[in-house]
Amino acid sequence: MEYVCTCGPEQLRAYARYLQQEEKSPATLEKYLRSAGDFIRWLAGREVSKEAASGWKAHLVERDYAPASVNAMLSALNSLLGFLGRPECRVKFLKIQRRLFRDPERELTQEDYQRLLAAAKNLGRERLALLAETIGATGIRASEVQYITVEAVRQGKAEISLKGKIRTILLPGKLCRKLLKYAGKQKTASGAVFRTRSGKDLSRRQIWAELKALAKAAGVPPSRVFPHNLRHLFATVFYRSYRDIAKLADLLGHSSIETTRIYLVSSGAEHRQALDRLGLVS
Repeated sequence: MEYVCTCGPEQLRAYARYLQQEEKSPATLEKYLRSAGDFIRWLAGREVSKEAASGWKAHLVERDYAPASVNAMLSALNSLLGFLGRPECRVKFLKIQRRLFRDPERELTQEDYQRLLAAAKNLGRERLALLAETIGATGIRASEVQYITVEAVRQGKAEISLKGKIRTILLPGKLCRKLLKYAGKQKTASGAVFRTRSGKDLSRRQIWAELKALAKAAGVPPSRVFPHNLRHLFATVFYRSYRDIAKLADLLGHSSIETTRIYLVSSGAEHRQALDRLGLVS
């Protein structure tokens, strides 16, 4: 009798436990479970098969998701299929041509960044202003904010453990002084500097939502404002100042310099200016 593999809530819960055992980061865990849940709901009790996996891939493409988003969801699907013992059902990723230029509608400039900080201060949102400044000045991920502790600030460096890797982030002296002053006002003697009113760590979702609201108040297009774009801004400014991509890769926690290159894609306007400076048109 041929084995028929179906997937439902029970398998999804088991898959969640598997991802935790694999020590996936909280962000990866959240994304994989969301995509796996979407696939299971779309499957609606049908058999897990190569045809079904390919059908969901086609469904995502038809929904007009960005190719990178589709591939992220397919990565979760392939992980789920491997967990279910059906690796032969895995699907291929969409082929994406390497981007030549950044999308200006999603490019956070230094001017935008300063407007965000000014708006947060004018609104009396000290924690939000300092949070944006901390991500912008260090290039950490939103999921790494929890490692900015009072102890780390006193030492001037934070030990970040994520995705099976540990790296050290040096904290600028001026930032440390501001963080310690803020922690003192909040009567935070140890542990995470950034917390909710109930004392819990800030979640990625909360950081994202607060930055989006701040963008509207600052008059900055919301499409440019999200935690990862602050990380991109740090990468761009650092590289322009030091031209050391290997050091930047270490600071960002990238295993491959090719990943870091994605952060350094120039805008179309910058590329046009570079061409004009060549002086090859009389």
